[in-house]
Amino acid sequence: MPRKVLVAMSGGVDSSVTALLLKEQGYDIVGAHMKLWDYADVGGEDVYRDGRCCSLDAVNDCRAVCADLEAPFYVLNLSRSFKEDVIENFIDEYKAGRTPNPCVRCNSHIKWSEFLRKAAEVGCDYVATGHYAGIGETDRGRFFTRKGVDVTRDQSYVLWGLSQEALSRTLMPLGRMTKAEVREVARRHGLRTAERRESREICFVADDDYHRFLREYEAKQGRSFKSGEIVHENGAVLGKHEGIAFYTIGQRRGLGIAYPTPLYVKRLDPVENRVIVGDEYSMFSREMTVERMVWQAFDPDATVPASDAAHSSVGQASPRPAALNDSDFTPPLIDGGFRADVKIRYQHQAAPARVELLTEDSVRVIFDERQRALTPGQSAVFYHGDILLGGGVIG
Repeated sequence: MPRKVLVAMSGGVDSSVTALLLKEQGYDIVGAHMKLWDYADVGGEDVYRDGRCCSLDAVNDCRAVCADLEAPFYVLNLSRSFKEDVIENFIDEYKAGRTPNPCVRCNSHIKWSEFLRKAAEVGCDYVATGHYAGIGETDRGRFFTRKGVDVTRDQSYVLWGLSQEALSRTLMPLGRMTKAEVREVARRHGLRTAERRESREICFVADDDYHRFLREYEAKQGRSFKSGEIVHENGAVLGKHEGIAFYTIGQRRGLGIAYPTPLYVKRLDPVENRVIVGDEYSMFSREMTVERMVWQAFDPDATVPASDAAHSSVGQASPRPAALNDSDFTPPLIDGGFRADVKIRYQHQAAPARVELLTEDSVRVIFDERQRALTPGQSAVFYHGDILLGGGVIG
């Protein structure tokens, strides 16, 4: 009897081809579209009334593709959970002087948790998505995300929050394909989504104007943003801001201040309601703390056998975290830390660093070279080659 898979359908070409490929591989597929938000809540409909996820056009395209594939189709209304867990968090983080990544939160708090629950309800063995990433398994049975081969589309960065349970029940058939290959498959099979335009911005900020979104959303709740001072790192007050939520670390444009040399946002102070600015050099740092860690290929709970123990003050073995034995999967743990390539933004080129384990869910990262704009609230993701070791939130 074929294994049954619940396929996350967005209405785009990627999820359509995912469903097609799995059907061709012999799976019994069921399509489901997650309705996450409404224009009435998020605004921006003057620019995008339809055409992206959660729109009526997207639902109709999903239904049509599933009909062509002779697969059942469901629409799951997750808008209440999405509003509470993703949109409200998005706003709260900006108000707290942090820069959130809502896609990461949506994946770990909404998509996989709710989707896996629905999969169980309809008797599916797996869930599947159209992400450009893959899933692997170590020799010790740990599951992990793998980078997609299309470096221009790799989405592993936003998947670090997935649990071992979620990864063990997920299929991602596009990980070894390029975007061009996916579109060609869709054209060859006559899928109506073959030429569908894609959006790589925040889905619920429909016009890609997050300042507009923040102002309108807060106004609907009877709230507003408080103005404050823009202060040079030397203490000089240079001007006024309209709310720290409208500024991000490293920002140069739109500060509305005059100064002999270029200035950038260095830090946001929610307690004093201040935007701290400095010169270009001050944007670079070597160290940061990462919190709320989720480990994938790397296993912080593994311990080194007695014969391998080192640096014991009494010459005896003591339990300490260790990487998996197979170096193809994870780097060795030395003196409570390991080497990794660390990515601090979606478009950032992962940089080599030492990662030191601090607590059960926090680490210190020391980069080999100074990195620009280490931004609280953004995700830091650790790689060993194309293997995702784990990730967390920059503190």
